[in-house]
Amino acid sequence: MPGQQLPINDLSETSSGGCGGIVRSTVKDRRKSERKRLPEWFRTTLPVGEAQIQFNETKSRVKENNLHTVCEEARCPNVHDCWGRGTATFMIAGQECTRSCRFCAVGTVKTPPPLDENEPRDLAQAVSNMGISHVVITVVNRDDLEDGGASHYKECIKAVNEREPNVTIEFLCSDLDSNMSALAYLLHESPLSVFAHNVECVPRLDQNVRDSRASFNQSLAILKEAKKLRPDILTKTSLMVGVGETDDEIEEALSMLRKADVDIITLGQYLSPSWKHLAVDRFPTPQQFATWDESARAIGFKAVASGPLVRSSYRAGLLLAEAKGGQPVATLTASGAAVSNLSSSPSKDGQA
Repeated sequence: MPGQQLPINDLSETSSGGCGGIVRSTVKDRRKSERKRLPEWFRTTLPVGEAQIQFNETKSRVKENNLHTVCEEARCPNVHDCWGRGTATFMIAGQECTRSCRFCAVGTVKTPPPLDENEPRDLAQAVSNMGISHVVITVVNRDDLEDGGASHYKECIKAVNEREPNVTIEFLCSDLDSNMSALAYLLHESPLSVFAHNVECVPRLDQNVRDSRASFNQSLAILKEAKKLRPDILTKTSLMVGVGETDDEIEEALSMLRKADVDIITLGQYLSPSWKHLAVDRFPTPQQFATWDESARAIGFKAVASGPLVRSSYRAGLLLAEAKGGQPVATLTASGAAVSNLSSSPSKDGQA
């Protein structure tokens, strides 16, 4: 009677010391096996009531007009929440970046294609077609351009404002390679409500997390200069956690940002896009995110969103309203992101 056939290893994926030697996994296999499982608090819920109707209408417009948003393409866990509140995010200046940060899923290229001269018009049309009330415009780094792309960004912002003057605009900018003249040109007479630039991680981890051309101090300088140039525009930034920082370092970073007059802060959990990217170091609990929320409010941030599922553009329109004196976003019933020690005050339809 023939014996049972044993499974055979795929030698293209392993290496050994010959017959009977030790089989060694590839870097890919090892990194995949080391990836941490998501904690139980990583859950979202679908919108209900008016928010569900708004989400369905927005999604229909996106499909009918063949629009492309970061919300869908990045598979953001908060897409239902944001679209249900009339907020959407678009990325301009191309789909590939001139930098290679270890946390980011965006592709890298040394010389990107030329800018699309029709993009300002097309972006404005897309915002109009979606019927949204707040738009977040984000960009890749364009170190190949003399002004870092500032003149193109300005044209895009202007086009949206001229087409839909009642839509509030948030611009999530690159560091423009520290070109302060380009920043001044971008912000001059700009109709922006929020100027955002992400510091991403605490200063000690710059070399581990970000491209060598980026740093916390460089990002901080951009935020400081933006506030100096346009004190009427709210400034905003975002911190990822789970990339190797300590709780104390987060507190220190918050203090540095507030001293730079940053108005709005978001804190969220880093999730590795693939085995090739930076591995997740830890998963702070929702209670720890609530503590950071409390710390940020105590030192004077005008609006805060802190939670495992928070992303830099999370509830952007509502954070703008909070910064202007509205109800704290963290106290509004949500689809699972921002947490706080503040008492809750749900809206009528159960959604924020």
